[in-house]
Amino acid sequence: MSVVLEETGKLISAAKQLLETDRALGGDFIPAGNSDMGTVDDSPTDEITPQQKAELLQQMDLQEVSNCRRCKLSETRKNTVFGEGNFDADLVFVGEAPGAEEDATGKPFVGRAGELLTKMIAAMGLSRQDIFICNMLKCRPPGNRNPSPQEIQCCWDFLVRQLQIIRPKVIVTLGNPATRGLLDTTKGITRMRGHWQKLPDIGNGLGNIDVMPTFHPAYLLRQYSTDNRAKVWSDLQAVMAKLDLQRPEKGS
Repeated sequence: MSVVLEETGKLISAAKQLLETDRALGGDFIPAGNSDMGTVDDSPTDEITPQQKAELLQQMDLQEVSNCRRCKLSETRKNTVFGEGNFDADLVFVGEAPGAEEDATGKPFVGRAGELLTKMIAAMGLSRQDIFICNMLKCRPPGNRNPSPQEIQCCWDFLVRQLQIIRPKVIVTLGNPATRGLLDTTKGITRMRGHWQKLPDIGNGLGNIDVMPTFHPAYLLRQYSTDNRAKVWSDLQAVMAKLDLQRPEKGS
């Protein structure tokens, strides 16, 4: 496990170094807010209506993500997985990358881990239509291997712009890669989960968004103990309190 955590940290660090190198050399990486969409950084979020958010995200999905050829994952994917849910959500869940079932359907978290995530969301008194779910990567790495630094770099702009448009109040990072990537840390999820963090200034308007790291549903399926379930429920309860959500009554 420690080897996996170390390698993930190296991937994130290498990706960010590549990003900065591309910028310094005038490469073709598109920084957040400087794409053809162009309106996210130019206008305060409170001036963007839910309808405009939906239009911007749908445009990004259809015109950019679904046609993306920035890395070799475009050669092996069946479908891109942009994300889905409420484009004006207060709460966003971010995972690592699509799996086989997500690649086949083009939808995030639809396998066994997705079913568990849906139950977790329902326990909060919400549905998948109330929140937004996405991954750091929009294409599946073959064999569900760890993403390369170049792959992380190529998708980074898409994730940042998604968050800039939605502008959630809270982000829940699922597992190590999403937590380390968004929070720019090498700490493992075991140390990070359950403790509120602040999103670094990864894009205009995104600094200081509240972030709650928690275990990935796939990890829970592998380690489905009473202790781990209690830890995740505690994390979700903290999110509910932050968003002033009421726990649903039994039978409702």
